[in-house]
Formats: sequence, structure tokens, C-alpha cells
Amino acid sequence: MKQERLRTWGAFIVMLTCFSAGANTSAAQAKAAAGKLSGVVRDSTGTPQMGATVEIVPEAAVKAASLGLLTNTQGIFHGDRLSPGFYTVRVTLAGFLPTIQQHVRISAHLTTVVRVELESMFASLDQLRRQPSSSSVESDDWKWVLRSASVTRPVLQWNEDDSSSAEDNALSAEVVQPRARLDFTDGARRPGSASNLPSAPATAFAYDQKLGGPSRLLLAGQVNYQSQIAGGGIATVWLPTGSLATGPHSALVLRESQLGPGGPTFRGVRLEQGGAIAFGDRAVLRYGAEYVLVGMLKSATSLRPRLELDTRVSDAWRTALIFAEEPGAATPLESDEREVGGELAAALNELDSFPTMLWRGGRPVLEGGWHEEIAAERRLGSSGKIQVAAFHDDNRHVAVFGRGNGLPATDYFQDYFSNGFAYDGGASGNWGMRLAIREKLSDAIELTAVYAYAGALSPSAVIDAATRDMLRNTMHNSLGANVSTKVPRTGTKVNAGYKWVSGEAVSRLDAYGESLFQMDPFLHIGVRQALPKFAPGHWEAIANCDNLFAQGYVSVNTQDGRAVLVPAFRTFRGGLSVQF
Repeated sequence: MKQERLRTWGAFIVMLTCFSAGANTSAAQAKAAAGKLSGVVRDSTGTPQMGATVEIVPEAAVKAASLGLLTNTQGIFHGDRLSPGFYTVRVTLAGFLPTIQQHVRISAHLTTVVRVELESMFASLDQLRRQPSSSSVESDDWKWVLRSASVTRPVLQWNEDDSSSAEDNALSAEVVQPRARLDFTDGARRPGSASNLPSAPATAFAYDQKLGGPSRLLLAGQVNYQSQIAGGGIATVWLPTGSLATGPHSALVLRESQLGPGGPTFRGVRLEQGGAIAFGDRAVLRYGAEYVLVGMLKSATSLRPRLELDTRVSDAWRTALIFAEEPGAATPLESDEREVGGELAAALNELDSFPTMLWRGGRPVLEGGWHEEIAAERRLGSSGKIQVAAFHDDNRHVAVFGRGNGLPATDYFQDYFSNGFAYDGGASGNWGMRLAIREKLSDAIELTAVYAYAGALSPSAVIDAATRDMLRNTMHNSLGANVSTKVPRTGTKVNAGYKWVSGEAVSRLDAYGESLFQMDPFLHIGVRQALPKFAPGHWEAIANCDNLFAQGYVSVNTQDGRAVLVPAFRTFRGGLSVQF
């Protein structure tokens, strides 16, 4: 009996030891996650102040060691590897009053930026001298006036970047982000699909509304002016932390479109939730899921999760494991926040985020499948990246677009004003690989090249059969190049590229990579031209053309009738955009 008790106590002690070791390990890993603090110190005229002493003191522990820094010639300072929490920043410089910024929040894997404005000691003495002599001032209040300034507050947060020059440029140049945007356009991005507005003149808007604290709400909407195919949509995006790139987000999108005079009405609802979880300072898990419900006489639903684990192996190498719903890569919300008006553009893109609706056997279905990928990325110098990826696509419903008349309405989703249609090409699965290089040649020119070897649907030699039975999954090569540039004097932004595909392919080749690198099939050109100021706001003329030379069209004779299948329609979309 005594031996059994000893064994029980021994096992209990071993379990406590293991638990303690695991807790210490978890604590060590949690401690490893750190953030950064950067800031700029200027005087009241906006002149950067060199040599100012900056003291960063943690507010959580009274006896914690502080960090002392000095500003450089541009008045900028950097504090690395700070534990998450709240800090007090004290700035002192000869000839200026000491300044304090309290409750500065540091988050893991983020750079928090503060802007400090020093007040001249003589200007403050003049203000004190002008105060009525009869007013009684407590000593503590007088000290607070001398040591505080209301303008010293955090103004920005962004993803951690290895290059400090980018932070210096962001601090030196104050960019005013627009709060609203209006687009007046004509044309549809994907004709033949009810998940987008018809090809008709339309007006879209986006608005950035600040809520309590850092929280923000992005609102976007669109409506067209074609009475016979009336349509519109609205999207709301909630950002609890105020940032698209670093915090969670929730989105709700509603769409409605009438299909011809007296025809059925398409209605769609899309709910999305996404965010990121950091594991130490080397791994980040990006997660998300969306629920889609569409209806037109009958309804179809889809639950579409996505996971991406990014790991930093070294300063130059990164790896990624991806499991996501096909098609598409990064969602429209995952846009570049460094671009002026990028968040408003992301909110507008949410309106076109529905998957393609197809028709099969008289019932609606949604294009989709599973995409698994492993990728490795290496930095090339200070402005280039190369990525190698292997992936597997397991599609349940492949969208095939085409043109034709007199086709069965039970399987072909026909556009009312044209002979374009969307068709369910069936299921397909294949392995593939991708090699991509992206290089920023200068501040105004960026070049992207992508090679892919993967499967796509191609017509076979079968005669007098249903279209779906004539399509076979075959392997193809593709090579694409894309260049983005900005003309210095005129301010014209041009994004042009060409993607070549071997053989006859009537479905998208590496749809995930196309969305990730914005590499559409064949020749595609986008232009944004800044207009002379003639009204409030910043005006631009926009024009986008896909498959300019109408390449890749394949004619087939099927049991359903004669049709022309295309991997990408030739489309044009243009108009005006204003931001203010």
C-alpha cells in the first residue's frame, strides 16, 4: 500500500514538472513575440529635430528598465524588440519643453508610429505671462501643461518590414488618406455571370467611417441605370483594429440583379470573417471563412474556408502552407494599404467578390473546389522576390464561359443582352507548379513574371456529345509578364501584361496564381490618368481592357448546339473616379 502511494506521488510530481516546463516554454515563446516603435520629432513649424532624447518606459512594471534613443538627422527614432503592452514616451531637447506621450500601445509583429511636436520654451513662457494674475494655478497642473502636448498621439500602424528606409519615408511624408470615393463606370468585369452587375452604366461609392477608438467601418455600394436589368449591391466591412493588413475584419455583402424584362431576379448574400494569429516572431496563421447564399427561383449555398501558415525561415527565406477554397487567392480585402485610397478600393472590390453562379440540371450551383499549396519565397536584394510553389487543385464545378444561341436553359446560364453564357464544366483535379519573380526596378516601375505548369479543361475529339462530356483535363504551360509603371510628368498609371497558354484551354490555368499576381490570360491593359483639378477631390479617368485581341476562342459542335468557348472574354470597363 505504501509503495502504491509513493508511485502515485511520483507520477503526480512528474506531471507537474512536465506542465511547468511546458508553461515555461510557452511563456518563452510568447515573450519572443515583440513589436517596434518608431516616431518623428518636429517643432511647431514642422522642422525635424536632430539629437532629441527619447525615453521609452513600460507602464506595466514600475521598476522595469527604460530604453533611451536619439533622433537622427530627419528627427526619426526607432525602438526594436519591445514587449507588447503600453509604454510612456518622454522626449527632451535643449530649448524645448519636455513632452510626454502616455499609453502608447505596442503590439506583436507591428510597428507603432508616433508623431511628437516639441513646443518652444519661450513660446510657452509668453503664454503663461499673458494669463491673468488673479487666476490660481495648482503646481501639479502647471507641471502638466509644461510636459504634455495634445498632438503627440499614435497615428499609424502597419506590418513589420525589415527595411527601415520604408519607415523613414512613411514618417517623413505625411499622406492624407481619402475618406470617400465615387466611381462612374460602364461595363462588367465578368459577363455571363449573375454574381456581378450587368454591363450597364453604374455609379459606385465607398466611405470610410471612424467608430470609437481605432475601429472603422467601410461602406460601399453600387447601382446601375438600366431599367430592364436593374441591379445593385451594398457592402460593409468592419475593422475592429482599424487596419486591413494587421487586424481581423468582418464583411457583409448583398447583391441583387434582374435578368431581363420580367425575368427572374438574382439575389446573393455573402458573409466573411478573417484575421491572423501570430506564433512567436516567425510564424503567422492567416485564417478566414465565408458563407455564400445565392438564389434565383432556387437557391445554392457554399461554405468556403481558407488557411495560410506563413513561416519566416531566415531574413531571406519564407515558406507558406495554403489550404483554400477555389477559385481565387487573396481576398479583395487583402489589398495594399500603402496605396493611397487602397482601403476604399478594397471595399469596392467586395461588391465583385461573389463566386460565379452556374446552372446545372435546372438548379444553380457555385463554382468552387479545394486548393492546396506549399510555397517558398526568397528575397532578391532589397526590391525583388522569387517564389517557387507546388499545388493541387480539386475542383467540383469548373466555370466555362462561351457564346452561343439556342442552348438548353437547364445547363447554360445565358446573358440577356448578349449570347454569352456560363457553363458548369464538371469536376477536375490536377497537380501543378509555379515559378514567379517580382522585381521593383525603380520607384515607378515594377515587373512581374510567372511561369506555371498545370491542368485546364480542353475540348476532345468526341463528336455529338454533351459539352461537359467533350471536355478533358489536360496539362498546359503558361508564361506571363506584367509591368506596372507611372509616367513621371503626366502621372499616368499603366498596368499592362500578357499571359500565353499552350494548346487549347477553355478554363483558367492556375486560377489561384492568376488572382495572386493579377495575371489574366492574354493581353490586358489598365490605365488611370489623373485629370486637371476642376472640382473638389482628386479626379482620375480609368480604363481596363481584358483579352484585347480576343484570343483563345475555341469553336465546338456539341449535342447541345454550336458554341464558342473562351477562357476569358474580351471586355472593356471605363469611366471616372474621384476621391476626397
